[in-house]
Formats: sequence, structure tokens, C-alpha cells
Amino acid sequence: MASPLMFCMISPSLNVPNQLGRLSNQTSMAMAIDPRNGFCKSNSIFYSKRKPITLPSNPFLDVTTFISSQTHDGKVALIDAASGYQLTFSDLWKAIYSVSSSLYEMGIRRGHVVLILSPNSIFFPIVCLSVLYLGAIVTTANPLNTQQEISKQISDSNATLVFTIPQFLPKLNLASNSSVVLMSQDPVFPPCPKIVATLQEMMGKEPNPTQVKDRVTQNDIATLLYSSGTTGISKGVISTHENLIALINITKGRFRTHETDQTYIATIPMFHAYGLVSFCLCLLASGRTTIVLSKFDMYQVLLAIHKYNVTFLPLVPPILISMTNNADEIKKRYDLSSLRYVLCGGAPLSKEAMDGFSEKYSTVTILQAYALTESNGAGASMDTVEESRRFGSSGLLTASTEAKIVDPQSGEALGIGQRGELWLRGPSTMKGYFRNEEATASTLSSEGWLRTGDLCYIDDDGFIFVVDRLKELIKYKGYQVAPAELEALLLTHPDIADAAVIPYPDKEAGQIPMAYVVRKPGTNICEVAVMDFIATQVAPYKRVRRVTFINYIPKNPSGKILRKDLIKLASSKL
Repeated sequence: MASPLMFCMISPSLNVPNQLGRLSNQTSMAMAIDPRNGFCKSNSIFYSKRKPITLPSNPFLDVTTFISSQTHDGKVALIDAASGYQLTFSDLWKAIYSVSSSLYEMGIRRGHVVLILSPNSIFFPIVCLSVLYLGAIVTTANPLNTQQEISKQISDSNATLVFTIPQFLPKLNLASNSSVVLMSQDPVFPPCPKIVATLQEMMGKEPNPTQVKDRVTQNDIATLLYSSGTTGISKGVISTHENLIALINITKGRFRTHETDQTYIATIPMFHAYGLVSFCLCLLASGRTTIVLSKFDMYQVLLAIHKYNVTFLPLVPPILISMTNNADEIKKRYDLSSLRYVLCGGAPLSKEAMDGFSEKYSTVTILQAYALTESNGAGASMDTVEESRRFGSSGLLTASTEAKIVDPQSGEALGIGQRGELWLRGPSTMKGYFRNEEATASTLSSEGWLRTGDLCYIDDDGFIFVVDRLKELIKYKGYQVAPAELEALLLTHPDIADAAVIPYPDKEAGQIPMAYVVRKPGTNICEVAVMDFIATQVAPYKRVRRVTFINYIPKNPSGKILRKDLIKLASSKL
């Protein structure tokens, strides 16, 4: 039986200004929306089935002030996993106001850019929220980047101040105009003249009660985060205070579906968009406690879960797969009985990987999510145990988010179950790329649609399924082959620890699927066995036709395969 149609009136008062394209310019619009999947045939738009969010009406509001009004004094906000040192929410806000006051005395003002170059730390959120409180702009850098890459980012963003630790001082170009604040009190030798203070000194000062900071608006730029650049050059993503406030409200709606007393562990780098919005913004706004490790180490994570009764574990697919492969040893050494949820994002997770994990950890629910740096963490999510049973999906559209599935060739908007590029539109969508009008125009439409570059489809119940990156599709004799599909199959082989598939040039076919494979220790699977394994499960044009064994698959911090590095490696051997 066909699903009944729901007729609804969409009014601008219910939507977020300037985020719903042409709808914001109309007084109202009556549309037939299928309540089962949120699809409207009249405009081919999928609407979120979740309760819409509202934004604060006060235009003069920074995200730090917004978060501070949400939290719970007395509760523990952050715990350092190694030392056990804790910060309550009261401690956190006292530190933030002290640091922001010190920054103001240093001359940091609205619109200035401040770079954070640091591993995960309970002090990272303090720096981030102190900068945002003043209306200054936060940019972050991967500590693994080279001095050249970091110098380029400082120059591109025009950062006036850098927060870092002594170990990373050699990565800074000390000839630049940026001053330095150390986030630790470790001695520096030889002395560095660029260091103007330590974070501990700033936290110890009393805020100046007569200080009047610049007036910050929701439309002011808040963050300048550089996208992962898995397929090309990294670009600076511009997001406003309004974008981040919207994301916090979206996330708070998700947290209401779980128990109130949740303890999280920061396994994702805070310099990454996923980690920053989760651990420096959303969890603090929701009054949750976060356990922080300075760097990722599987067994330190497991020890922290055991020690602090962690209930919620955000991770990326490689970590989940590692936990599955080593489950027997893990369960012998650690008590993970407190763990209730795993939130997996950053890269697609196959049904086989989910099944394998659920078999080993039957009391833990996997909640998947889909987002981009450009969408500031919004897109699709699984918010309930019932939703988690939709294997292979990234979940339903997040609150106040719209989607289109667009044919990449014709530009035609498609319907339910049809594959095309996913376009998203919502209140957390970025404003554009920094100093890159060409890239902005190719990514954001005039109506506010974010072209994700991901090949997806939406099913009869409104669940989003990510097939692959459009730019990464392999063109074999005119057929399109999705690397993620082949990678998911490869990971089901008992002798394969990890795998990645790339296009390899071929005179006859144009491109052929080539697999880079990591063998499990003690196994000796050969090239022919890998190709035969895939050949029995896919159409002929999808078969893997070349195999190379490798020690590890290069990935970015969010778990995405760095195909450009593998393509470069393959090209060097042509």
C-alpha cells in the first residue's frame, strides 16, 4: 500500500533565516510531503523527519556565551585520562573568562585569527572558547603537518597568535609575525622570543571587570577549519557563530534520545572538525563529561573506558575494525561493561564491519553519522537503537536539514532509491571557502545547496546510504565502479586486515580497479586469491584486476583513505 501524504504549511517563522533558500522568501508554501521518508515530489526535496530546531533571536550572541547558558555548574566537564585531573563546569568557565581577558590585553580582537597547534588536551576547549568569546576566529592545524604546511596555513589565514606546546615549536616559522602562547609549562631551551605567555599564567589571572569586548554577532566568522584534502588541496572552511549555535541545537536534540548521565571519551583529534565540534562545543553545551587522552592509543582508550566507566565512544571505522579484530584479547584485559554506544563517523562503515563488531560486543549499539567539514557536523545520523538496525545506512537527515539527490550528469533531481550526488541545505552549512571564490561557487549553489561530492541514495524510510565519493569513482569501459563497495568486500576476507581500492590507468579500459591490501599477521594471501575472492561476488566490470600488498593504508585523522597518496604511489611505479 502506498504511504499516505502529509500536507504541511512551511512558514519562514519555523525555518532558519537565509538557510532554506527560496522558501525563506515566501510567506508560506503548501507541499505534499511523504511522512515515511520526508520526500516531496513537487520539488524533489527530502525534508528531515526530526523535530526542527530554533535559533536564538538575539543577533548579538557568540557561541561561547550560548554554550555557557546551557551547562551545569558542579558537574565534571573534562577529565585528563592520564593524571585524573578534573575540571568542573565552574572551573571551565572561570578559566575561559580569565584567558579571554588576557587575550584582550594582548590585543586580540574581533576578526583576528588564532591558530591552535596542539594534541588533545583538557585545555584545548578552554583556548577555543576563549578565542570565540572575543569574536576572534579559531583555526586549527594537524600536529603531523610539516613546518612548510603549517607556515602556509598561518600565512593563508593571517593568524596573529599561535597556541602550542614546546615540542611543536620547531614546526613554527619563528620569523613570522605570529606570537606564541605555550599550552604547558615545560621548559623551553633555548628561550624563544616569540613566546608571550603560558596558558597556565593566563588561567591564573582574574578577569578584568572593566574590560569591554567587541560586540559579536551570530553572522561573524567563528572558525576557519581546513578540509581534509583527501582528493585535492585543503581549503579553509568559513563557519559563523550562527552555524555553530545551530549545530549545538541539532546535537542537543540527538542527546535527548540517550540516558542523561553519559560519559564520553575523546578519541578524535580536536584539531579536526569532527573532534572540535564534538568535544569543544556540543558535549559541553549538553553538560556531558568527556575523558581526554593526549593521543590515540587503542589500549589507553580501553583502559580509560574501564577506569572511568565510559558509556559513549566516538570513533572512526579503522578503530572499530581494530576493536573487532582484537576482541578476544581486549575482553580478557578490560572491563567494557559500561560501554553502551559507539558513534562511528568520518568515513563509510560497511554492513560486514558492523555485523562483525556487534557479534563481538553484543551489548553495544553502533550509531552511524554522516557529515562534512563544510556542513559543520550536520547531515545524517542514527539517534536511536531502532534506527541503528538499518545496516549500511548513515541514518536520517539531521534536524532542520534538507537534501536532494542529483544526477551528476544532467543536474536532474532524483527520487527515492535513485543514486546521485547528495546535496544538503541547513542552518549549519558553511558560508564558503576562505579566499577561494571559484571553489565556493562550485560547491555552494545560489540557493544554498552544499554539493557534497558523495554518491548516495535515500530509501523508502528516509535513510541515507553513502555509496562512494563521486571524484573517486573508477571509470571502467564506461561503467562506474565504487571503491567503497569493493573495500567492504575485501575486509570480509579472514586474511585481510585492511584494504583500499583506487583507479589504475589502462589503455583498453581507461581505468581498472586496483587494490592495496594489508595482510593479517601470519597470513600469506596472494594476488590471485584476492582477485578471485572479489570476482565471485561482483559483476565482471567491478572485478579487482590488480593487487599490491602494503604495510598500512594511509588515512587522515577522521579515518578517510588518502587515495591521492595511493594513486601517487601507483603512478610512481608505472
